[in-house]
Amino acid sequence: MISPRVRIGVLGLALLTALSSPATATAAGPADPGSAAPPTVEELRLDGAVPQEILRRSGFDSVAPAFARALERTRSYAEARRVVEREGSALWRRAVARVQGRGPAGGDLSRDDDRPLYWARLGMTRELRGWEPRFELDSERRARLVDTLEQTSRGQTAIRYPRGRGLKRVLVTGFDPFTLDRDIRISNPSGAVALALDGTVIETASGPARVETAVFPVRWRDFTDGTVERALRPHLPEVDLFTTVSQGRVGRIDIERTNGAWRGGFGDNENTGRPETVPVSDPASQPQWTSTTLPYAAIVAAETGRFPVYDNTAVTEIPAGGSEPVQRPDGPTPGSTARAGGGGDYLSNEIAYRATLLRDRLGLHDTLPGGHVHTPVLEFGAGNTTEVTDPRFVRNRLDIVAQVRAIVSAAVGAKG
Repeated sequence: MISPRVRIGVLGLALLTALSSPATATAAGPADPGSAAPPTVEELRLDGAVPQEILRRSGFDSVAPAFARALERTRSYAEARRVVEREGSALWRRAVARVQGRGPAGGDLSRDDDRPLYWARLGMTRELRGWEPRFELDSERRARLVDTLEQTSRGQTAIRYPRGRGLKRVLVTGFDPFTLDRDIRISNPSGAVALALDGTVIETASGPARVETAVFPVRWRDFTDGTVERALRPHLPEVDLFTTVSQGRVGRIDIERTNGAWRGGFGDNENTGRPETVPVSDPASQPQWTSTTLPYAAIVAAETGRFPVYDNTAVTEIPAGGSEPVQRPDGPTPGSTARAGGGGDYLSNEIAYRATLLRDRLGLHDTLPGGHVHTPVLEFGAGNTTEVTDPRFVRNRLDIVAQVRAIVSAAVGAKG
């Protein structure tokens, strides 16, 4: 894989690979029991001019202040939990509605933008971390509230399919923006895909398909804590197809054939990371590689949009008996140790690895199509180094979203 230092287009590559040295964590340590917690590295970026402009131009600048006022009115932990659940779920619904064209736009920022959700959520988590309630709240309970807010505001608790036959069920996941210290303006097209497709019905050659979506953080610690498995485990047995989605290479879409059990350690949104084997439950039975069961040949052959679509079979491995990484264009060799899947060694590879490993451990390998789609890097217009949006930026994002929708349709149609 190409190093993010060479960046196949300055944003997105971090979800492909991580060949730089591990970053040092700079987030604040745990607070004393009962005390407010300091902002995280992610939350500290909130006060910059760009996040504030994105929030203002979408109308989402009112979200965190309203949430803070609601918290102040609570008188118990149970009441606070209800407020967190309600307001987190409301943020997800509001973001989905804005992207899908329902209700007021709230400003002149284009509706397809995923960034208002990201920055508004961080405003809410910062308020929750620094909140000093009128009742006793120890650090463990505060952490539970933050976790509840994360899950509800990412759509992870809102995945529901209608009952009855004749409607295929599809699950799609996206990611937050990332590499924000390189360019704070960054949007993630996979997050835009999740917001645009949530709750929609797509027509396919096999009939209509209902799509449910969720968004995941770009943080190693959440993946270590099992956020992917917790969100997906209840739903994989009931869906007909799933795909995780992330931002990848410039000007192309990749259907990643193979996923590897290795973290390269490139810094996440908290500027932390270290190289290691992907930590999962029951590591004794952990495979080095998992594979897509998406109908990749049919997807590549379909006319889905303006970006070329590739069946990406490359990996990086340490061959059996070897000691140095070797790039393999046609997948891993028997007994090798993973150093990068087709999607690299960052969190896009990891979500693909975790989701497909979960599929296999649930005994669904032969019956459930699932894998990973890498979108093109979302690029600004030529010469735009300061503005938060421009016509080419919007067009690229809309085209990527439309093409992923077409890929889902082709995949469902191919599987019958």
